[in-house]
This record gives sequence, C-alpha cells and structure tokens, in this order.
Amino acid sequence: MAQPSFPRTRLLLALAALAPVAWGLVVGWWTPRGPGGNVDAVSSVLVSLAVGLLAGWLSCSRWSMLAAPVLFAVAVEVVRMPLRGPSVDAPHLSGFGLGALVLGRGLHGLLTLLPLLVGAAYGAGIARRTATRADRPASDDDRPLATGPDDVAGGGTRPSVPRHRLRVWLGRGAVGLLAAFLLLVTVAVALPARTAPIAGGVAELTTVRSGDRELGLMLRGADAGAPVLLFLPGAPGSSEIGAVRRHLAGLERHFVVATLDRRGAAKSWAAFAPSSTFTLDSEVADAVAVVDHLRQRFRQDKVYLMAHSGGSLVGVTAVQRHPELFRAYVGVGQAVDLRAADRSQYADTIAWARRTGRSDLARQLTDLGPPPYADMYTYEPLLANETGAFDHDRTGTSEGRDGAVTNLDVPEYTLLEKAHVLGGTLDGWDVLYPRLQDLDLRREVRQLQVPVYLVDGVHEVPGRLVLARQWYAQLQAPRKEHVVLDGAGHRSLFQRPGPFVDLLTRVRAETGPPGV
Repeated sequence: MAQPSFPRTRLLLALAALAPVAWGLVVGWWTPRGPGGNVDAVSSVLVSLAVGLLAGWLSCSRWSMLAAPVLFAVAVEVVRMPLRGPSVDAPHLSGFGLGALVLGRGLHGLLTLLPLLVGAAYGAGIARRTATRADRPASDDDRPLATGPDDVAGGGTRPSVPRHRLRVWLGRGAVGLLAAFLLLVTVAVALPARTAPIAGGVAELTTVRSGDRELGLMLRGADAGAPVLLFLPGAPGSSEIGAVRRHLAGLERHFVVATLDRRGAAKSWAAFAPSSTFTLDSEVADAVAVVDHLRQRFRQDKVYLMAHSGGSLVGVTAVQRHPELFRAYVGVGQAVDLRAADRSQYADTIAWARRTGRSDLARQLTDLGPPPYADMYTYEPLLANETGAFDHDRTGTSEGRDGAVTNLDVPEYTLLEKAHVLGGTLDGWDVLYPRLQDLDLRREVRQLQVPVYLVDGVHEVPGRLVLARQWYAQLQAPRKEHVVLDGAGHRSLFQRPGPFVDLLTRVRAETGPPGV
C-alpha cells in the first residue's frame, strides 16, 4: 500500500524554509553590512540564487518567492543585531537615513534577496512541471501558477482559459525580466577596479593586513625609490582614493603616494565589524601596520604622513606614539577638539539660519541643544548645512561644489565600492565620532618629535581654524609651519592642489635625507 504524500510534503516544506534561514545566518556572520568586494558580491548572488532554487523546488510553491527572502532577511537581521551604524540600524526618516537605507539594506538586498526571489520562482516552476499530480500540494492542484517560469498553465487539470493563460505569461515575463536584471547586476559588480600604469614607477591597488583586518591601499609614484607619503583620509570609514587620483596626481612625481581606505571604507569594507573594536587605538594600530608594510616594501626607515580632517587625530596620535617611523607630519584641516569645534559650528549655524530666514532649522538645532550627540542622525542638521552655512566662492578651485560626487568617477573604484564610499562614512562616523569627544590635542599632544606642517583653507569653518591656531601656537616640534591657502575651505588639498603640491615638494626638500 502506497504511503500518503502529506508527511513527505511537510518535511519538504520544513527543508525549504531551513535553506534560506541557514544562508541568512551565514551571511549575517560573513558579510553583515553587505558584500564588499567583487568576489563576495558574485558569490553572494550565485549562492542566493542556488538557495532560492532549492527552496522553490522543495516547496513546489510560488509562495517560496516571498517566504525565502523574508526568512533570509530575518535571519540576517538577528545575527547582526549587535552591530551599530545607519546601514544596519532601524531605518530613519531623514536624508542620511534614506541614503543609509538604499546603500545598506537596499544594496544588500539587491545582491541577496533578488536572486533568492528569482531562484525560488524558477525552482517552483521546475518542481511543478516535473512533479506528478500526487506529489503536488493539494492547494495547488486546481490553481494556475502565475509566476513560475516553467509551469505551462498553472499545473492543474482543468482546461486553460485565456485569463489564466495571460496570468501565466505575465508571471513568466516578470520573472524573466528580473532574471535579466539580476544578470546585469552580477556582471556590473564583477567588473574589477584598475589604476593606470606608470612607466618605470609603481601603480597598483593592493591590501595590507592589520591584525585580522584587510585594508585597501592605492600606491602610485613615478619613482619607486622616492620617499613614501601615506595619506589618511578624513571621516571614519571614508575613502578619498578618487579625490587623490583626480586632484593630487602631481604628488606622484615627488613621492610614492600611498592612499589608505580606513577601516570600513570602500576598499576596507569587510574590516569594519565588530563595531565594539572600532576605536582610536584600532585606527592608530591600522596606520602603524600600513607604515610598517610600506617601510619594508620600499626599504625606507621612515615615511611622510599626511592626514586630513578627522584622520588627523589618528595621524597626530600615531606620530606621538611612534615618532621613529615618520619623517614629517602634514595635517590638513587639522582636527584639535571635536567637542569645542562642533559647539562653535552649532552656534554659527543657528546664527546663519536665523539670518537667512531658515527658522525651522534654527528651531530644530535649538531644540537639540549643543553637541556632542550620540549618533550620526543627531549631527545631521549640522553636517547637511555646513556647505551652506560656511559657503565661499569656489570659482576656479579644482574640486568645485560637486567634488564629492565627481570624485567617484575614477576606475580605481568598482561599482560596489562607489556605493560603499558614502555607506562606509555613515557607519564609521556614527560609531567612532562619539568615542573621540574627550580628545583635545591642546591638552594631550603638546609636543611632537618630527617636523609638523599644518595646512588650512582661508575659508575653513572659523571655530576649527581658531582651535588649530591655538594648538599650533603651543606645540613644540623640531620644525613647524602653518600654511593658509587662499580660495580654499576644509578640503583645501583638493580645492587648491597646485599650491598644495608645491608645499609638499618643499616639505620633502626641507625634511628629506641627504641626496633624496
């Protein structure tokens, strides 16, 4: 006597649910903030597609198109609950929140949820086409399948009717379009980054290990024997590889320029987690690990260190702790005391808002009270209005008003890395910035044992410039100089690259070893 099929069907349904859950647990551990590199992205698409096929085939139901992505998403969210950052926190109704949602869950979903859905549709269609009537779920025996790509007329025994046939073909067409779109996405994220070769020099995109983390690094220089200049970008999790390529190519004639993507940035995306270990000490350790790598590779005892904005806190701390590694320090838009700088900016922004009729912004900031704040979203009114509140004429500057966007248009970034430039900054800033509020260089760094050059734009946010001058006045160093560039603001090195390259050329001449 034949055994009834219902117990077997229930077992298969359980396995169909288990597959996306198990894959979600793996992804939540493996790439909790989404794939970072090409291999991760393509692997994510292919495995998700296979898991979707399996879930659809086991369930023999179009409902797997919904169930598989939902079960997967729940498993991922559970695993990454300890993480912090806008891309993994609850969605937030703001400009930054929308950006984090699209570049975080949206991008992650494109590379996992979409292939799960497509795979489930094809898996269910294959199962329903090949299954016998007794093996099919009873609820589907007399119902046409509208979304399975291989089911002819819904899998039932009743004669087809035009309405059912239309539903079937619409379902097939929709799944086919999604499959074609998924193919395009997969090809796009598989395209590698590249950097133009330099005849007789060095030009490469590489990685450096710091503890258990891999950090992305761009190396470019016309002469592999030239002094090495390491650049630390500004905000935590930020990347300036595009800006360096577009505006500071002149440095490559005088240095081997090593541009680091800080932890959690575009080329160091996988190095972010866990959030609890993202501290000033970990950032300094990363910088020192990169310096040691550069010294060993290029056979140099010391390197030049250049740091911008928030990265300058890391740079100064690294120089203070390990002066033997550095030939000179160049701080651009030097951060000194984040709390004091932000409170000055807060007061100036309120005054600007009232002066220009932006009463809603003035009221919002007044209600918030002065910083520091606990997260990125609370800082958003200050950050989003900085350009307007401290505007200046950018006519003739290299970067212009849209520099942050146009800097992405370089082949050194993959498509996925371009998306991660903003996402990494949001997450990195949210985690690390509140942890730096008690650092004040005026109190904690009164002396450095290497030459120090500070560079600011004349249109720097006034409170920051005041603090930089205060720290510079009391700082003791073998040599120090503070240069203020005309026509530039906080991003002076990218806005006025000509004078900046000239300055760095002079720094090399004044501080380099004899004969170099």
